[in-house]
Amino acid sequence: MAIVDVKVPQLSESVAEATLLQWKKQPGEAVALDEILIEIETDKVVLEVPAPAAGVLAAHVVASGGTVASEQVIAQIDTEGKAGAVAAAAPAAAAPAAAAAAPAADKSGVAMPAAAKMMADNHLPAGSVPGTGKDGRITKGDVIGALEKPAAPAAVAAPVAVAAAPAVAKPLPAVAAPVAPNLGDRPEQRVPMSRLRARVAERLLQSQATNAILTTFNEVNMAPLMEMRKKFQEKFEKEHGVKLGFMSFFVKAAVAALKKYPVLNASVDGNDIVYHGYFDIGIAVGSPRGLVVPIIRNADQMSFAEIEKTIAGFGQKAKDGKLSIEELTGGTFSISNGGTFGSMLSTPIINPPQSAILGVHATKDRAVVENGQIVIRPINYLAMSYDHRIIDGREAVLGLVTMKEALEDPARLLFDI
Repeated sequence: MAIVDVKVPQLSESVAEATLLQWKKQPGEAVALDEILIEIETDKVVLEVPAPAAGVLAAHVVASGGTVASEQVIAQIDTEGKAGAVAAAAPAAAAPAAAAAAPAADKSGVAMPAAAKMMADNHLPAGSVPGTGKDGRITKGDVIGALEKPAAPAAVAAPVAVAAAPAVAKPLPAVAAPVAPNLGDRPEQRVPMSRLRARVAERLLQSQATNAILTTFNEVNMAPLMEMRKKFQEKFEKEHGVKLGFMSFFVKAAVAALKKYPVLNASVDGNDIVYHGYFDIGIAVGSPRGLVVPIIRNADQMSFAEIEKTIAGFGQKAKDGKLSIEELTGGTFSISNGGTFGSMLSTPIINPPQSAILGVHATKDRAVVENGQIVIRPINYLAMSYDHRIIDGREAVLGLVTMKEALEDPARLLFDI
């Protein structure tokens, strides 16, 4: 028997621990080299753990929902074992976690931890709830929907082996707190925050508690920008293979303002002000796991096409949960586009340790006065929140005015004026 340890990947210095999600393989099942065994959630990203060798999964050293650290052993693979039976003599360190293997579980629907707990609390047998999640997994919504339907005849559940537990019919270890059953027209459910959501909450509270946040506003006539975009959209997409959006213009306008007023690109470190000689722009992106802010590195050196491709790539990676820790680390200034969801106005919260953030909103036709005449123009309200400890109102207001002027006359961005 040859045992190979499955370890947690090396986490970044800023990530102390992570949470195991749902094991994709049970003890006794065959695994192939580089087959994904489990996903690990940190407060920034979800990492996939591949099998370091082919063989049979001998044991779960850490059960689903467990807290782990970098390089910690979480499972063991017997490279000489046969599927259907766990190696009898695993090392002593793994003995508490290695239980007798059961027949392979039905892959038609694996319940997520919270869903498994709900099913157990409501006595729903395995296979009675169809899964609509990724790879057919059963989610909490699936279980809630099943509870609201008329009860069907119960099926007999096959025994399931759980790491560190007797081989009896028992749901997988649950991460979520107990969820109340359907209470008629007043249902409730209690679900713990994911690591990402908890980290976002922590950073927002940190920002509110440590920064002297003030927000300044201005309005932008988007007509010239919209006209330029319409004129070159088709040629741009044909040439570069990506659509010409507005975000590249907002990024370029922000960089122009940061160059003119460097304190907007600075951060506070104790009693020091750190002025950054580079422009790493964070773009707030909504993902199924929550808000993430991937970073466009050296945005001042990038073309419009490069910025658009980078943003599009971030959006797809966020949707797929494939953003890396490196892509989410750092940043000197951020842009949050609530306009994609229809927001008219907001006061964005600074992303620590940065000192300013730009909020972009929905462009709407509004009545404005030009040369003494009331006219209709597509207007976007910009909001910039800043740390008043190091940024005075003058720099903040003039910085936002610089962005406004660049967007209302986008040709200025091409000549860096």
